[in-house]
Amino acid sequence: MRRAALVVPAALAVLALPNLSSAAPRVQAAAWYVVGEDGAVVAAHDPRTLRAMASITKLMTAIVTLEHAQLSNVVTVDPRAARIGESTVFLQAGQRLTVQQLLASALVKSANDAAEALALYVGRGSESRFVALMNAKARALGLTDTHYVNPHGLDAPGHVSSARDTTHLLRYALGIPFLHELLGSSKVVVPGDGTFETTDDLLRGWAPLLGGKTGHTANAGWSETAAAKEHGITVYGTVLGSRNEQTRNEALETLLRYGIDRYRRVVAIDPRRVYAQASTGYGKPAVALVAAQEAVRTLPERTPLVERILAPPSVKLPVREGQPLGSVRVYAGHQLVAAANLVAASTVSKPGLLGRVVWYTKRTAHHLWGIVT
Repeated sequence: MRRAALVVPAALAVLALPNLSSAAPRVQAAAWYVVGEDGAVVAAHDPRTLRAMASITKLMTAIVTLEHAQLSNVVTVDPRAARIGESTVFLQAGQRLTVQQLLASALVKSANDAAEALALYVGRGSESRFVALMNAKARALGLTDTHYVNPHGLDAPGHVSSARDTTHLLRYALGIPFLHELLGSSKVVVPGDGTFETTDDLLRGWAPLLGGKTGHTANAGWSETAAAKEHGITVYGTVLGSRNEQTRNEALETLLRYGIDRYRRVVAIDPRRVYAQASTGYGKPAVALVAAQEAVRTLPERTPLVERILAPPSVKLPVREGQPLGSVRVYAGHQLVAAANLVAASTVSKPGLLGRVVWYTKRTAHHLWGIVT
């Protein structure tokens, strides 16, 4: 079967996107970093500067805990954990809670005592042993700006990360279903201690926020890392070192909104569109070739796309509806964005012997008439 390869510009909807300003906003924070689902950096300011990250630390505490303990494991609260202050759920020495309950307390309420209890449990009584696991995991994830000294994030010399590393850590954490659920939770119930609201104001007040982790200490300022999703577009960002909670919230929302606006959901392959026509012979109508399935992709704004359509100029009968007869591939530069088979949109039957004889007779007569005239 002879096939013709055609290269044509892609869907006009992509090329006609609004011409939004590409200038990243300036917000009130010491450092920030925003990336899209594709990992492309959308906005950044001092993204590699080493800074205290406060309770954002607890993301790594949760990740390491899940790698070394079961959610159903029961933890007896160590007296050292009960003595940890500032943000807590008021754990008492000897209190028994599951790993799941302590993780929820650490991430939703940002409880330092819960984080310490988990560290001592997984570290078999040694905080330093647990912290070593945290640093090993940071190295494994490529977080080269990050070094942990404790599992809760209270200020300590050498306890540092960066806006870039923190954002990458959040993306990893959100890829773990249990943590994804917790980071989007608005409250946690601690048996014997009560119900505690999330420390994340944006989660309560801004619908696109998927979830994240807040942090605040004297050295870290007001900080947060979070993901937002709207119109099927997800972005991830971190703000470190804002001067107060409201400023942090405004900065993070502004940056995540900016990130969302840098992308579009594009119908890269449309099954309702006829991509090619193939002639069939015997006077039968041409068969339309359509995509076997839809492909919707998230792409940076104003991304030019090119289609490569591989389709036969003619086909032998019979042709059945849904029969594969070609392909379409969509590229952004050299990157393949989407691909699908092209199939027959309808069934075209082959005429019987009498029908073929009639068609050949008519065609011969037409040719002869052309010669005579």
